[in-house]
Amino acid sequence: MKKLWFQLHWFVGITAGTVLMVIGLTGAILAFREQILDALNPGVRNVAVQDLPTLGPQQIMLAAQAARPHERVTSIIFYDTPGSSARVGLAPAPGQRKGETIYFNPYTGALLPELAGEGFFEWTEQLHRFLLLPRDPGKMVSGTLAFCLMGLALTGLYLRWPRRVWDWRTWLTFDARMKGRSFLWGLHSVAGTWVMAVFLMFTASGVYWAFDPIRDMADGWMGTLRPPREASAPKPKGAKPPKAAPADLTPSWETFQKHAPNWQMAFLRPPERANAPLQILWVAKDAPHVRARSSMTINQQTGDLVKQELYNDKPLGARFQSTIYPLHIGTYFGVAGQLIVFIAALALPGFGITGWMLYLDRRKQKRIARAERAQFAAAAPSGAQDDPVLMAYASQTGQAERLALQSAAALQKAGVAVHVHSLEKLTPPQLGKYRRALFVASSFGEGEPPDSARRFSRLLHAAREELKHVQYAVLALGDRNYNQFCGFGRTLDQRLALMGAQPLHPIIEVDKGDAGALARWGNALRGLMGHGAAEVVLNAAVDDGDYASWRLTGRILLNPGSMGAPLYEITLDGPVGAGWRPGALVDIWPGHYGKDVAPRRYSLASITQDGSMQLVVRKVGLASGWLTAQAMIGDEVRVRLIANPSFDVYEQPAPAIYIGNGSGIAGLRSHLRARVLEGERRNWLIFGERQQAYDAICAEEIQSWRARGFLPELDLVYSREGGGYVQDRLRERADMLRTWIRDGAAIFVCGSLQGMAGGVDDALAEILGRAQLDQLTEEGRYRRDVY
Repeated sequence: MKKLWFQLHWFVGITAGTVLMVIGLTGAILAFREQILDALNPGVRNVAVQDLPTLGPQQIMLAAQAARPHERVTSIIFYDTPGSSARVGLAPAPGQRKGETIYFNPYTGALLPELAGEGFFEWTEQLHRFLLLPRDPGKMVSGTLAFCLMGLALTGLYLRWPRRVWDWRTWLTFDARMKGRSFLWGLHSVAGTWVMAVFLMFTASGVYWAFDPIRDMADGWMGTLRPPREASAPKPKGAKPPKAAPADLTPSWETFQKHAPNWQMAFLRPPERANAPLQILWVAKDAPHVRARSSMTINQQTGDLVKQELYNDKPLGARFQSTIYPLHIGTYFGVAGQLIVFIAALALPGFGITGWMLYLDRRKQKRIARAERAQFAAAAPSGAQDDPVLMAYASQTGQAERLALQSAAALQKAGVAVHVHSLEKLTPPQLGKYRRALFVASSFGEGEPPDSARRFSRLLHAAREELKHVQYAVLALGDRNYNQFCGFGRTLDQRLALMGAQPLHPIIEVDKGDAGALARWGNALRGLMGHGAAEVVLNAAVDDGDYASWRLTGRILLNPGSMGAPLYEITLDGPVGAGWRPGALVDIWPGHYGKDVAPRRYSLASITQDGSMQLVVRKVGLASGWLTAQAMIGDEVRVRLIANPSFDVYEQPAPAIYIGNGSGIAGLRSHLRARVLEGERRNWLIFGERQQAYDAICAEEIQSWRARGFLPELDLVYSREGGGYVQDRLRERADMLRTWIRDGAAIFVCGSLQGMAGGVDDALAEILGRAQLDQLTEEGRYRRDVY
């Protein structure tokens, strides 16, 4: 379950999180909007205090009408702070939602200069609230992003939940002396805890404003439901009646001052009709926040008070509703609150950057580990060997797997048989079958096992097996800046000893790839190799290897009009050399991003005999965006060919079942092309996409194979047309599947891990039984290339 939430967290983080960086940056800019405008505009919103009485609303109204004779005044705002300018709001121009605000000297009524910088902040606010989209779709997008931020905050909390829950230092501190990935993870997780409450407040208020049904439901709970707007009556045709002279605001202002002697801010709304009442919203000097508004309605003709509603007399729900905006911008807690909001908003870009760095580093580590595994598998001697050494690893980012593969390769070179396994699939009974076992174990977080090793750790602690015949050694990887340095490695060492296993060598603890500790592990390996063994050199650092230069010579959009992301067939010409096997992979660097962006790995959709590399690429992310849109035909592309033994051809003559979706057609197509070239006719393709009209990828080639007898079984599944998914089609054709498996068929699955591949695995387990599926895996008849 934790692995699923982790995948969801990083996927949302690198998609919606990238846009949330813009939301956070603009929010930080807006946090001190008023203070910045005042600093940029001295003498506009605040003038020098004079020993004169301030003008009332009637005088300001007349001054506004003189300055803008053809525009209607919709609001007048006064502040009871010496030197504060009177602010006059004008009716918006046709097609606009907001009118202009002009400022007047409160002592003389003189029109003050236009407020510089207001346009920039208005634009920034539109970007922050609506991403510069039209208002209604912009609200929907920003509300969805608010939900994404809420999900990131809550899944992040779950993922970093420590064992020492009540230790506040675990939650709120980390050692700044840490470096590399440890530093990034500590900064990302601890900073996230600090701003958790602010982010949840951001998301709750953002969702409230974005979705009218949610807002109406919340307003109903608070007892502040807005009445529905009534359509205005059509205006009678003919000559317009003459406008009545506006009423004098002086009597109403005197009434207001009499009934609100402690006012700090007064917001007057002069009505269009002279006989309509005047509405005044006001904030008292002792109000808890700037939106704690009382209201007053006054008869303009007589100056009589018609209605007054004090803030403190409002229902609790209405008072709570008034706090939403001050909490969102931080003014509820004054300048300190604004500073907190500023820091939290500015943290969003920080989370995006550190999240991307962690994601790219994790992909880089895993990619290199896979390459080393492939090299190790390719060099493995054929035939069975007695008394093999178990090399097991528990890896979170790929470093432990790389070191395990390097160690295994050194033993193998010295003639020692080695079986390499991840703890993800190892069980205590399987461990008991070996006489010698070596473990390379990373720790995650505060000394916890990596996600892939949680199951093994749980089974080992519950196991009752006696391991007295087992000799073992543990290489524990960690970071001394964590309190539980090498925690999982130590726990594993202690548990093995408790079960009777005998140590070949005391546990070796490695602090952030320490070369000295790795040298000691190399000496321990030499003890298993016999006399005269060569020195073992291990390296925890990443090596990107060499890339060849190919040319982009073709790019075809395969799914025009699709509701999914664009899918392109990419053709590259270059030095084919010895070529590649079906199922192989390539790493490609995005040309204009330099060496600071990790390469993207793709399945090859062609075979060596085609004379060129062909890929099927979904336009998602930097590398694919460059490859499918920005790179020009003829541009140089840096390519590294990667062997993929786990998805290579099944060597025995047998039927083959190919299952996939989306861009997964690439790996399946390379296999099918090889099968057709070799004359192998018993092939079954089960492939899923959205809509046949737009997503019939490689349709002509597939139908050609079908017509020529190379696809006696073909299932094309289109989910948006009621066809379900590939796993559903597998269940529908369960009897045929069992028949093919009885005939010795091998199964190849290529496509997305989340959804398709997991669903296919579950369906196969239901149809064949988990035990038989595991047996197919061991026989090499169940092969997957999933991402």
